[in-house]
Amino acid sequence: MKKLSELILSEINSISDDISFKEIDIQKTNENIEGDITILLSRVLKNSKINKTELENKLASKLIEKNIISSYNVINVFFNIILKDDIVFELFKDSLNEINQFPDNKNKTVLVEYSSPNTNKPLHLGHLRNIFIGYSLSQLLKKLNYNVKQVTLVNDRGIHICKSMVAYTIFGDNKTPETEKIKGDHFVGNFYVKFDQVYKNECKELNLLEKNPETPILNKAKNMLKLWEEKDTETINLWSKMNKWVLDGFNETYKTLGIKFDKEYYESNTYMLGKEIINLGLEKKIFYREKDNSIWIDMENVNMGKKLLLRSDGTSVYITQDLGTIEQRYKEFNFYKMLYVVGDEQIHHFNVLFEILKKLKVEYSENVTHISYGMVELPNGKMKSREGTVVDADDLIQEMYTRAKEKTIELGKLKNESDENKEYVYKTIGLNSLKFYLLKVDPKKKILFDPAKSIDFNGDTAPFIMYTYVRIVSILNKNNIVESELTKVEISEIEKRIIFLILEKDEVIKRSADTYNPSLLTQYLLNLCKTFNHFYEKVNISKTEIQEKYNFYIRLLLKLKKIIEEIFDILGMNIIEHM
Repeated sequence: MKKLSELILSEINSISDDISFKEIDIQKTNENIEGDITILLSRVLKNSKINKTELENKLASKLIEKNIISSYNVINVFFNIILKDDIVFELFKDSLNEINQFPDNKNKTVLVEYSSPNTNKPLHLGHLRNIFIGYSLSQLLKKLNYNVKQVTLVNDRGIHICKSMVAYTIFGDNKTPETEKIKGDHFVGNFYVKFDQVYKNECKELNLLEKNPETPILNKAKNMLKLWEEKDTETINLWSKMNKWVLDGFNETYKTLGIKFDKEYYESNTYMLGKEIINLGLEKKIFYREKDNSIWIDMENVNMGKKLLLRSDGTSVYITQDLGTIEQRYKEFNFYKMLYVVGDEQIHHFNVLFEILKKLKVEYSENVTHISYGMVELPNGKMKSREGTVVDADDLIQEMYTRAKEKTIELGKLKNESDENKEYVYKTIGLNSLKFYLLKVDPKKKILFDPAKSIDFNGDTAPFIMYTYVRIVSILNKNNIVESELTKVEISEIEKRIIFLILEKDEVIKRSADTYNPSLLTQYLLNLCKTFNHFYEKVNISKTEIQEKYNFYIRLLLKLKKIIEEIFDILGMNIIEHM
């Protein structure tokens, strides 16, 4: 609302010789207060000699004289104004000639890491929230004209991977995903669960009560990790075969979700670079070696305790490969920012990583950010992969498709559509519902997932917004669309509310990007669609007799259609025109 800011700023600066500002603080008026726009007077009062009453009276007089406002009220330092219809109309006209108002950031590369799965299990519900947040943040930053690269780190080495491998050597019996007719990631994940079952049974049989006790099967996994890092041929061959099974499964799921990364990194390729960095830090006495040959960093001075960097047998830990991966990324992209979309369970891990980067004095140590998010929980509690109590992504996607199909058939919304189009609609409603449900909550908050609620056509859901879009398209298809020059018309209160929401769109996009919070966009979209539906209940566009008013309505609907399409694109959701 740059034009409106300039109008008000000009009048404020003309009040007194000692008032001179380059910008003014304005915002949309709170819903429970009368007004369209609120001017914050605190900065003006602080930096000029004029008293509050005089400022209010002179500003009101000037805004009324210039036909900018019809009325006003003042609450403390909040100067609330109701704009004249002519001003609102001109602002709407300006919005039709939309240009990208965001700064040119194309020379600033931002890396967004998300998904980053382990190759010992399929993607699950928690991964889906991660993926949807990561993708939408990437799209938001692209809107702000950054050069965005979407990257993922495949955690394809380590003790957790070896657990699946050990279980397969014991129980696999040369079976493959093909022989069992199961996706590769699900196939390998079953052996990860099997390992945990055997491990718990061994602990029980040996009466081991301490935390993470060593048992025969766990020792086999540790030995296999050592063999892997020593490049033992048999171990590497098994690892390569099982890794491929899982990666093929991941790619199938990514394709369904419409996800494609600009670059995929593999822990198996970056952990050695991490070891080099640790050896360099050891030489510089940033790190230290214990008697058992393990390497640590002491961060007691920043209340982070001591952190293991390399085990006594020389094998690496997560932080090892993280150091190697970020170094490689900086060499490749010279990034302006590096964002890690990872659950809030890893907050301490990233605090440690960033502190190590500072101690190493690398030039990018201040350019890294952890975008944490709350876990997704089920009505029966937290998911646990090793215990097999997760909701697999593929199973959930299929369930959402089934629910969308049943609900759509129940409502009788696609009776005259072809079978091919029906299938597309079912899949689109299912996926959009899933994405919207997982994005509409602030990332910092946990989600209790309920598939049934996400499909509700009347709730704060994707189907509600999709149906509103279809309604707009239907109205436009039934009417003659003439994008001629608009003539000023009287604007009702509900029409004004829609216009202000339209004008607010870019600010919401910017705020969502700046705060890494796509839920602001979902709430904006819900508000926009609810307001339009109130308008729809009151106005029959087809029966509008005044041509100027009819033209205004058509342009209003075209603008709403474009905004919904734009935000759906940011959120990774598909549009359908018939429901």
